[in-house]
Amino acid sequence: MLFVEFKAARRKVESQLKQLASIEQMVVSNPEIMRGTPVFKGTRIPVDLVADMLADGATAEEILEGYPTLSREKIAIAPLYMRAFPRRGRPSRRPWEGKKARGRESYALGTLLKSA
Repeated sequence: MLFVEFKAARRKVESQLKQLASIEQMVVSNPEIMRGTPVFKGTRIPVDLVADMLADGATAEEILEGYPTLSREKIAIAPLYMRAFPRRGRPSRRPWEGKKARGRESYALGTLLKSA
C-alpha cells in the first residue's frame, strides 16, 4: 500500500494564503491614487519603492526614518507583495542591451552636423 501525506503541505499552503490575504488588506491600487500604483493603505507610499529599498540594502530603521507612517509589518510585507504581484510594464532587463542594431548605418555626430 502507498500512503501519501498531504496534511503538512495543505497547512503550509493555507498559511501562505492567509498571509497573502492579510497582505492584500494593507495595500490598495486605485487609478485615482498615483495612477494605480500599489500603495500602502492610507498613504501614497508605493509598495515597490519599499521593496526596492530593502533589496538595495536599506534597513527597516532607515525606511522608518524617511516614512514614519509605515510600520515594521508593512515594510516586511513589501517584498512578499512584489513577489506575489510583480510589476507590469517595461521589463527591468532590457533584452536589446549589448546588441548591435541590424540594417542601420551609424555616423558620428560631427559628420552629420558638417553635412547639414
